[in-house]
Order: sequence, then structure tokens, then C-alpha cells
Amino acid sequence: MKITFLGTGTSQGVPVIACPCDVCTHGSSKDHRLRSSVHIEQDGFHMNIDAGPDFRYQLLREKITKLDAILITHCHKDHIAGLDDVRSFNYIYQKAMDIYALPRDIEAIRREFSYAFAEVRYRGVPDFHTLPIGHDPFRVGGMEVVPLPALHMKMEVLGFRMGDFSYLTDTNYIPGETLARMAGSKVVVLNALRLKPHPSHFSLGEAVKILEFLRPERAYITHISHLLGFHEEVEKTLPAFIRLAYDGLKIEV
Repeated sequence: MKITFLGTGTSQGVPVIACPCDVCTHGSSKDHRLRSSVHIEQDGFHMNIDAGPDFRYQLLREKITKLDAILITHCHKDHIAGLDDVRSFNYIYQKAMDIYALPRDIEAIRREFSYAFAEVRYRGVPDFHTLPIGHDPFRVGGMEVVPLPALHMKMEVLGFRMGDFSYLTDTNYIPGETLARMAGSKVVVLNALRLKPHPSHFSLGEAVKILEFLRPERAYITHISHLLGFHEEVEKTLPAFIRLAYDGLKIEV
């Protein structure tokens, strides 16, 4: 399984053009983060987890020309705003894009992109094939996907496990059942917004505690704001098996 981190940031860590802070203006390229999502490829099947506002640019930057399905963690705009750009894949493959999401999130997508679901549709609007999911495992492109329910303050979000890869972002509480589902993963990706506690995201210290409990072979921190600090400086403080992810990072699991 090949995984590309399309984005590892958050709306609180915006690109350098819009943010004058030291991290964005004086950091390395690894400190310039777009909104979080990953692209997964296995046996010729291509899938994304989330499609935020930077989706189109991220795909162009990584020269990704194939996409078969999108998994949605939750319906906040920084995770779904780029769905309009599936229209290019609709045109190329002449079929709707499979979108897997909680029923609540499908309702939000239908509201946000009402023109895509209208009775009379304009030519060229995006075409979505929405597929409701819950907590039960399901299959996408030959892969078993295990949902990883968690809380984003009071909002339920989903992470996903595929084989030895577990991805969970935008959470500040992981129930025991979900930790059990993540156990044994060789690679775990988890969010950490900043150093100080936050009401709806893990801080770095909280994320490290979770990862030390799970103890995968490798772990990556994502959904990072500029409030976390400089990439190179923060990495020096982490256990050897935990790294900060960065935009464009490619790994195999």
C-alpha cells in the first residue's frame, strides 16, 4: 500500500501567503502545510481520505491522475470543500465518484453541493455516488476498511484502518473499542494541533501518549497548526518511532 500525505495542516496553519507568523514565513518547506488528507494506492486502486479546500492543487502537485473513491472523516469544510473538483474524474471516467461517509455527513454534502443533486443539473457539475457507512467494516476496491469512531469534542468523526495502516484525525478522544481496532497497526497517523491543550483536538503531548500506548512500528503526526512550532525543532523532542508528517511525504505499508 502506497500512501501520499497530500496535506498535513489545518485552517489554523494557513499557507505562507496568508500568514505572517514566524513558522510560516521562516520555516522550512515542511512547515508550509495545506489542509489534511491522504491518498492511498493499492493494486491500481486509488482512494483519498478527505478532500479539503486545497484538494485540486494537491492532486496537481503530486501528479495524481486516478481517483476511484473518497472516504470522508467528517463534514467540516476543511475536509469536504474540495469535493467539487471530482468533476474532472467524472469527465475522464464517465461515472460518478464513490463517496463513503456517515449519513449525517452525506446530508451535509447534499446541502453544501446542492447543485450536484438538483433535479435539473447543469452540464459539468460534479457527480457523487454517496454510500452511507457506520461502524461496521466495509470493502472498497478490494480492501477491507475498518471505521475508527472517535470524538471531535462532541462530534463523532471516523478514522479508517486498512490492513496495517490506521489514520485518525480531528479528535481529542478515542474510545477503548477504537483503540482496540487500531491495535497491531504497523503505521498509525494521529492528529496533534499544538502544544497546549485544545477543546476538540489532541495536543502533541496527548497524541504522543496515545501513540506510546499503541506502540506501532511507525507513527506520524498530522493536522498540525503553526502553533506547534518548527518542524525540525519539534521532531527532536519526539520518540524515535514518531515523526511529524509533512505535505508530499510518501510511505509504504
